[in-house]
Amino acid sequence: MDVSLRKLRYFLVVAEERNFTRAAARLFVAQQSLSRQIRDLESELGATLLFRTTRSVDLTPAGEAFLAQVRVVLRTFDAAVEEAREMAAGSAGRLRIGFGMGAALELTPYILEEFTRQYPNVEIEMREFGLPDQSAGLSEGWADVAFIRPPLAIRDIVAHTLFVEPRVLTVSARHEIARRATVRVADILDVPLAVGRSTDEEYRRFWSLQDYRSDLTEPLLRPTTTNTEEIELIAAGLACTVNPAAIERYIPHSAVRYVPIVDVPGSAVAVAWRQDRDNPLSVAFNRVAQQVRRRERDVVHAIENPFGDLGALDVGHVMPVGGQ
Repeated sequence: MDVSLRKLRYFLVVAEERNFTRAAARLFVAQQSLSRQIRDLESELGATLLFRTTRSVDLTPAGEAFLAQVRVVLRTFDAAVEEAREMAAGSAGRLRIGFGMGAALELTPYILEEFTRQYPNVEIEMREFGLPDQSAGLSEGWADVAFIRPPLAIRDIVAHTLFVEPRVLTVSARHEIARRATVRVADILDVPLAVGRSTDEEYRRFWSLQDYRSDLTEPLLRPTTTNTEEIELIAAGLACTVNPAAIERYIPHSAVRYVPIVDVPGSAVAVAWRQDRDNPLSVAFNRVAQQVRRRERDVVHAIENPFGDLGALDVGHVMPVGGQ
């Protein structure tokens, strides 16, 4: 049996109006056509749904029972249509957000709060990824959208920068460099560095300062899995590491010092998603994030200038995501 939704809607209106003339006017159809549709419905069901007289229409017992289920069916179908339309338009559904340490730093709560306000019917799921996955879930396909730190070698990623912050050298408090107010890259190329255990060559190149070394010079690298693991290595005096400046706020440690590197490009945080998984909610999330970035200018300024007036810091140049 293949009963059309149109016939169900016609029956519902006739049952509500108890009059074919009024029902036909409400449905914007001819009364004869409406009567024929109801007769066809009764024939398909094999049951009489209406008692008809010259003046009124009443429901049969079968009609009463059928009406109750028709209301359920039509409500369910209409809700499904509305949900599908909302999801296609990017106003409903589920959004999975990947991130590394700190996500978008102090902007994060503002972005999530504003997105939830604008898209109250979207369910948000968040997951933190460690140093081995700098794509924050984009590579493996878990994340719909992610906060990432370019540069990465991953292709086919769309990335929109939120801010750029300085890089620092994280050293043991007992290290000679810990006594300096700032440091230049030429002074630190011979120190052993802890670098995240990632296979992404662009990421490793950026954080090991490889662009400042001769092609024949390889840094002494200690692979690490988490930021806290790096900090403990540094506190023990076994390595140093290059980090974004926010690490001082997010992982304070009495046995380490964070020294600004004055002559290297800064580290950007960007909202990113994969081109081959075009999701209107990802685009909407980025739009909201950029709105918040423009609105919260003081927060962004504090992120980008955590050391106050150190005019020599070169944080303006941003390394790109692979393919962007």
